[in-house]
Formats: sequence, C-alpha cells, structure tokens
Amino acid sequence: MRILAISLDLDDTLWPILPVMARAEERLDAWLRRHCPAVAETHPIPAMRALRERIAAENPHLAHDFTAQRLLTLQAALEPHGYGADHQELAFAEYIAARNEVEPYVDALPALRRLAARVPLVSVTNGNADLERIGLRHYFATCVSAREHGMAKPAPAIFHAACARLGIAPEYVLHVGDDPLLDVHGARTAGLRAAWLNRTGAAAPSGLLAADFTVTDLLDLAERVEALLDAPAGTAPSHTAAS
Repeated sequence: MRILAISLDLDDTLWPILPVMARAEERLDAWLRRHCPAVAETHPIPAMRALRERIAAENPHLAHDFTAQRLLTLQAALEPHGYGADHQELAFAEYIAARNEVEPYVDALPALRRLAARVPLVSVTNGNADLERIGLRHYFATCVSAREHGMAKPAPAIFHAACARLGIAPEYVLHVGDDPLLDVHGARTAGLRAAWLNRTGAAAPSGLLAADFTVTDLLDLAERVEALLDAPAGTAPSHTAAS
C-alpha cells in the first residue's frame, strides 16, 4: 500500500461531537433567553431540536449544508415573534462559536503532528466545524466540506474533490474516519484506501466495503502510517492487513 496523503474526518474522529453539540444548544438557548425570551419559551432545547429536524426533512436539497439548515431553523423560530435577520445572525453567531469549541481526543494532537510531518493532510467533513477557528488548520494542506462542495459523504465526488485539491490520485490517498458507511465505504467506493477509526471495538457492519485496516485511536494510525512509509519498496508491514 503506497500512501502519499491522508484525508481525515473531523467530528468523532478528532474530537467527540455529542458534548460539543450539547454545549452549542445550551449556549444558543441561554442567548435566546437573554435576547429573545418569547422564542426561548416556545422553543426550549428539545423543541428547537425537533424544529431543526423538521427543517432538514422539508429541505432534502440542503442535506449537505448544516449551516443552511440551522439558519432556516432560527428564521422559523424567530420570525413569528417579530425578530428579523439581525437577531437570526446574532443567534447563529452564538451557536457556531460554541460549535467550534471542541476538545480533541488526547491522541489527536500528537498524531496530527506526526502525520503532518510525513504526508499532506486534508480534512473531509459533512459538518460545519471550522479548523481555523478551532486552531488546527495549520496541520492541513487543504480542507473540503460538504457545504462548500455541494455533496456529502459517502458520495465519491467529495473524496475526489479532496484528492484533486492535493493533486494526488485517489489510490494513493488514505481516508480515516469513524463511520463505516460515510467514511470507509464512501472512500473505498471512490477508489481511496480507508482506515476505520474504531475507538469502541464495535463490530463491522455487513453489506459495506471493508477498511484496509482498523485502528483504535489516532496514535495507532500514526504508527501504521509510519510503518507503511518506512517499509522498503515492494514490501508491506504485516500489521497493515485489515483487522
């Protein structure tokens, strides 16, 4: 296996997403209670969540764009109470600031340093995390998001866009992510290599293309990649077999 670059998922790969989303919802709710109390009363966190889910279902053409979905949700919640675009923008700014306050897994930063020192990295995400705001952009040669690209994982096109940004053919790019469908199956369908980040020891689902190998954390990934890069031409370390 010859690896010239690595593409990385973000949410639940570099940091856990559930606490991030919970905090973002709480911060938005607190902002609404201060500035738009009537909206906070009619749309507490569970109701706001249900509204966002309804907006997403009603706008399948925005399935790749969580930012647009969130803005429409805020518009639907705020407008009936007489709040216009200014309040919508301020409410979203409060939400997205908290959305980008992440706590990376303990293995993420040391692994990023090791990987970025060896090959170019590209982020490929369906979410709306901003690596610049988070402070991790300097590890990445480029970034590709579903919102920007117009199509979400597991569509092969978003993986091909990442490879094109790097100028490297798909077969020489290793994609790494936690989701067997979105990351592993999607990348393999697009012709990339794939590593499944399986922190929990979950069983691999049936009916999907399998990863080239499985890792338990990102330091495990760094060791696998370094072994591949350091192996003499024409050989492959034994531990790179799918596991």
